Amino acid sequence: MPRFFSGDEPQNGVFTITGEDSRHIGRSLRMAVGEEITVCRSGIDYRCRLDKISDGAVSASIISSEKSKEPSIELTLFQAMPKLDKLEFIVQKSVELGAKRIVPVMTKRCISRPEKEQFEKKRERLQKISLEAAKQSGRGIIPEVSGMISFEKCLEEIKSLDVGLMCYENSGERLKADILPKNGTVGLLIGSEGGFEPFEAEAAKNAGVRLIWLGDRILRCETAPIAAEAIIMNLTDNI
Repeated sequence: MPRFFSGDEPQNGVFTITGEDSRHIGRSLRMAVGEEITVCRSGIDYRCRLDKISDGAVSASIISSEKSKEPSIELTLFQAMPKLDKLEFIVQKSVELGAKRIVPVMTKRCISRPEKEQFEKKRERLQKISLEAAKQSGRGIIPEVSGMISFEKCLEEIKSLDVGLMCYENSGERLKADILPKNGTVGLLIGSEGGFEPFEAEAAKNAGVRLIWLGDRILRCETAPIAAEAIIMNLTDNI
């Protein structure tokens, strides 16, 4: 069933969908009055029947509702800034796997070093990628792609979460279920193409972040977050 997100409350049991989504329903999907769609809002999936379709607006009446099937943990990916095409891939796959938030981080070895203002211009596209991935994978929310932050700010944010993890190729413990909450917040820090400096790993440890190891093979910066997220979701019974 086609899936859409609404930023507005339903009025008298009816959602009004406008803009690109309304055109997609009528033109691309060629849907007709009486057919059904899912409208997501605030973690609730609403099964709706189409009442009126036009390029400008679509009206859909609520038939039933249920809580969205979101992961039991709230996973934030702190991704050291890679080249933009890699970041697009990471955002897409992280949303599919259940991440709630993706935060680009500037670290010492980042090859791509955009100015904050320059990155903000790219963030709209990244957020759209998150939206499309959320629709495709049946998410109940649209995960946020945040603005770029410093490594120091990243450690401050991770400290506020229940568990902080950093993938580090030089040392660390295996990912096991007993270090992860079944419910709660998890921060996952992944390096860029150049990995992390030893002093960054030491600073993370001092901030209470656990260093984890993904095996003897060195994974690309776009592979490591996907592998780690999949393992985390499996160990917390979300895959």
